[in-house]
Amino acid sequence: MTTFTPTATPTPAAEPFWFLGGQARILIPGTATNGAITVMEFTDPENHAPPLHVHDGEDEVWTVLDGEISFFVGDHRYDLTPGEVAFGPRSVPHAYLVRSASARFAVTFAPAGIENWFAENSAPVLAGENVPAPFDIGSIVAAAEAYQLRVAGPPPTP
Repeated sequence: MTTFTPTATPTPAAEPFWFLGGQARILIPGTATNGAITVMEFTDPENHAPPLHVHDGEDEVWTVLDGEISFFVGDHRYDLTPGEVAFGPRSVPHAYLVRSASARFAVTFAPAGIENWFAENSAPVLAGENVPAPFDIGSIVAAAEAYQLRVAGPPPTP
């Protein structure tokens, strides 16, 4: 029988951090699910878009909570609004583009582990801070290799 630690209340891991110009939080760390899944929340500004990239180690499910986001998965584009969901299978290039003034979405990764890469390549959000912390994209990309994550192209544009 598998045992697990229920996670129903905020934990220190749920504190926001800056990542690639937006904010992220680890809502359910992989340590709470025996590595089965992790759930993160991202809040990004208009036109925010990470580079096209590939996760070889995990699948992703994106759930839009607020705003409008286009998800690009392989050759498909999904224009989502609150309550809508898209799936990003491992080893398929994907990216997203925030189309509204801001957007908030939850991402479930299975299996867990990639949340550590996000946390290791971030900066804490300080009280009252609303300007993203600077970041070095080269260092972030270099650190991704250890997590079976690689850049496959430029970010999508509006």
